[in-house]
Amino acid sequence: MSLPRPLPGAVGLSHLRAYEWEAADGVCGGSPHLHLVCTEAYVVTGGRGAVQTLSPQGYREIPLEAGAVAWFTPGTVHRMVQGGDLRVTVLMQNSGLPEAGDAVFTFPTEVLADPERYAEAARLPARSGPEAEAAARRRRDLAVEGFLPLRAALEAGDPEPYRAFQRAAAALVRHRVPTWRELWRAGALAAAERTGGQLDALQAGEPEYLAEADAFDTAPSRHGGWGMCGRRDEYEVPGATLHQDG
Repeated sequence: MSLPRPLPGAVGLSHLRAYEWEAADGVCGGSPHLHLVCTEAYVVTGGRGAVQTLSPQGYREIPLEAGAVAWFTPGTVHRMVQGGDLRVTVLMQNSGLPEAGDAVFTFPTEVLADPERYAEAARLPARSGPEAEAAARRRRDLAVEGFLPLRAALEAGDPEPYRAFQRAAAALVRHRVPTWRELWRAGALAAAERTGGQLDALQAGEPEYLAEADAFDTAPSRHGGWGMCGRRDEYEVPGATLHQDG
């Protein structure tokens, strides 16, 4: 496996417009989820809203407005909520891993415990059209259904349901780790190792690698996809970013 020209640091890149669908708690926004090994960052480019997070520090709601940056480490449950035309550029660590299943929705316990049921609930039947929209909304609603009890328990001082969700998420994706490891080695690790090689070359007075300098550009390969948190504009950098349906 080779990822010859990844984005800086082998990060993933996308743009999101937060969903405006109202959920059971009266809040408009996306599907709560966590990542198992990837840190995610929001760079807010317009509008306003918030990101709701669950972590060992409890429940938090971080305001989002143009110019703000928020990021969350693996295990942090996050839910983007709409406040008015919220638009975000997403920077994702370890390009390829989130697309390979690193993200897990906060579905109710009985869904998480059944891999086939989880996969069916998370799946989008199409990339566009009314059927895809309906499925994206259903999975958002199911994720919120599981999220609200986790939040209520944390706010009441009981972290065990949140920790139980983390354990269930880890068990659900454990079989994917060998694939993730190969993506990491070919992507983020290889990018870091190239820097190490360049430093070695400079120290040795051998900057010949600079002869390989080049410039690249790209544009969104897909507009308005049904992401986890909103309508998603994606960039498929050849060899570096895999397609994801959410």
